Amino acid sequence: MPRLSKGTSPEAPETPDGLSALVDDIRAYVEAVPRPWCAGAVVLAGRGPDVLLHEAVGWAVRYAAYDRELPRDQWVPMRPGTIFDLASLTKLFTATVTASVDAVELDDPVASHVPEFGAAGKGPITVRHLLDHTSGLRPELPFHDCPDAAARTALLWAEAPVAEPGTVRIYSDLNLIALQHVLERATGEALDALVREHITDPLAMYDTRFNPPASWIPRIAATEDQRRPWGRLDRGMLHGVVHDENAYAMGGVAGHAGLFSSARDLALFCRALLDRGGPWRGFEIDQPWFMGELAGRGAVGHTGFTGTSLVLDPASDSYLVLLANSVHPRRDWREGSAMRAAAGTRFARALGVV
Repeated sequence: MPRLSKGTSPEAPETPDGLSALVDDIRAYVEAVPRPWCAGAVVLAGRGPDVLLHEAVGWAVRYAAYDRELPRDQWVPMRPGTIFDLASLTKLFTATVTASVDAVELDDPVASHVPEFGAAGKGPITVRHLLDHTSGLRPELPFHDCPDAAARTALLWAEAPVAEPGTVRIYSDLNLIALQHVLERATGEALDALVREHITDPLAMYDTRFNPPASWIPRIAATEDQRRPWGRLDRGMLHGVVHDENAYAMGGVAGHAGLFSSARDLALFCRALLDRGGPWRGFEIDQPWFMGELAGRGAVGHTGFTGTSLVLDPASDSYLVLLANSVHPRRDWREGSAMRAAAGTRFARALGVV
């Protein structure tokens, strides 16, 4: 199996006992009846410079519509190099860029970079509040219903906090959308350019970008047959275009969602973060509901609504990337995060860290 750093032996490391069963666990969720948790998945587990496991299960494309499978000979198998809509894993990239930009400090008031943001009682909100989800802003706004960019920004400027900044944690897409405005004002560059400059180009993450070109579609996992009432827009089966309705309304480039990537690229991202010791702001910490038994010793990670997740365990210098298209063909087929937690537990036990 491949290594992720230079100067190491080209021989594949021995897979820890029990780790191969992780794939069997995932397969059980993919083949569950009457409805699978996801159509397919790619898992990549690593420790130190070694990739210990990188396998694919199930299908990247299976359904023609929410109520109809494609003819069996048109199903597209999941492959280790399949590219996924990362959904909220995008937030980690926005947070990492923030730590890389000299023009932005954690205790800067957001309004010092974006004066319009300070309206409606938002003046005390700092960059730190946005990253920690303690701004007091509610989870989301219907930007997808706005006619243009001016209306979308006006909606955000007019929004008032529902709690005093710094007093309570409310997970909110608005925090990372606001942070996108801060980064773009402070640097004069668009977010997609900043992600490329500070993360994907230096790490050779060639499968990671916003708005993937049409030539990538054969490698991309399909997501949802998006329509009302379960969706907020009527867009049909989505394949190669961002799933999140607000990110779509923003042109596919948003601080909270929009990136596409592969397991290999995310392994490079995880490895770089572990090597540098962070930054961890914007990450969830020790969350058993999706980390399983990896949680409890300072594990950090995040999930994405489309079925994506990653967990890094600095204590064991290991990481687990699990990418699934769990909204294919529709978001309300999936329930909970049992597959993610089971994978985290299997990995932790295989490494002997619990």
